[in-house]
Amino acid sequence: FQRQGQQVTSLIGQTFPNTALLAAAAIGFALLVGGALGAWVSYRPDSFWDKALLTFSSLGMSLPSFFTAVLFAWVFAYLLGPWTGLNLTGSLYSVDDYSGERYLNLKNLILPALTLGIRPVGVILQLTRNSLLQVGAMDFIRTARAKGLRERTVFFRHLLPVASNPIITTVSGWFASLLAGAVFVEIIFGWNGMGKLLVEALNTRDLPITMGCVLVIAALFVVLTTLVDVLYAVLDPRIRAEFF
Repeated sequence: FQRQGQQVTSLIGQTFPNTALLAAAAIGFALLVGGALGAWVSYRPDSFWDKALLTFSSLGMSLPSFFTAVLFAWVFAYLLGPWTGLNLTGSLYSVDDYSGERYLNLKNLILPALTLGIRPVGVILQLTRNSLLQVGAMDFIRTARAKGLRERTVFFRHLLPVASNPIITTVSGWFASLLAGAVFVEIIFGWNGMGKLLVEALNTRDLPITMGCVLVIAALFVVLTTLVDVLYAVLDPRIRAEFF
C-alpha cells in the first residue's frame, strides 16, 4: 500500500479535506440560494418570477458540470480575470515562487464551488417550492394561520420542519455525490482533491489508492444516510413521536 514512498492513508488524508471543503462550499451555496429562492416563489405560485426561476433552474440542472466548469473558467477567469481577480487553476493552498512557503488561497475555491453548486441549486429550488406548497395546503397549517399566528411563526415552527424532510434527503445525497463526482471540476480547475487523486490512480493502475478512495466514498454514503435518519426524527414531530 505504498505509492512513491507514501502511505495510501496519507495521500487520501492530504486530498480528502480539499474535496470535502469544495463539496461543503458547493452544497452550502446551493442550499442558501436554492432554498431561499424556493421559499420565496412558494408564496408566489404561477407568478412571473415563479415561472422564470423554474425555467432557469431546469436549465441549470441540465448542464453537465464539466461544461459549466469550462464556461465559468473562460468567462470569470479568462475574460473577466483582470476585474474578478480569479485564477483559471489553483488549489486551496498556493506556493510562493520565491520563499516556497504555502499560504491559504480561498479565492481559488470560488469558481469550483459555484460550478458544482449550479445543478443542486436548481434541484433544491424546485424541491423547496413544491414541498412548501404541498405542506402549506395541509389542514394543520390552515389551522395555525386561523389562530392568528404570525406568518413568520407559521413558516419556521410549523411549515418548514415538516417540509424539510425531502430537502434534507436531497442535500445529503447531493453532498455525497459531490464528494464522489467532483472529478471533472477538480481536474479542470487544478484543485488538489480526492477526485483528482483517484483519476491519477486509475491512469497509473494504482489499485491500492483506487480501493482506498472507493472505500472512503462508500463509508461517507453510509454515515450521511444514518445522519439523515436522525435529522428526520429531530425536525419532524410526526417521526419524533414514533421514535420517542
